[in-house]
Amino acid sequence: QVQLVESGGGLVQAGGSLTLSCTASGTTFNINVMGWYRQPPGKQRELVASITSGGSTNSADSVKGRFTISRDNAKNTVTLQMNSLEPDDTAVYYCNAKQYYYMKDYWGQGTQVTVSS
Repeated sequence: QVQLVESGGGLVQAGGSLTLSCTASGTTFNINVMGWYRQPPGKQRELVASITSGGSTNSADSVKGRFTISRDNAKNTVTLQMNSLEPDDTAVYYCNAKQYYYMKDYWGQGTQVTVSS
């Protein structure tokens, strides 16, 4: 089992920045992909950005150029640096970890990000 603990959400004005962090614990061996998803009010959960253990990244078009994902494999952490935040970025942000060998998909408890206009 893998446990994910997120931190860093909050309230920020449009144009501001926030940093989300997520730390994995437990059976962290072979976590292939770590990433962030978000669920805006009344909408489905969507991928924000992900990063493999080798450092390859993928991100939603809506955040390209504004959000940066990074990972520290030794510390089992993933960080999402969010700049130039917009009201449409308001959502609950969830950390995710995938272990392909065990076919496991883990989620954090979620952290609220609110961007005021």
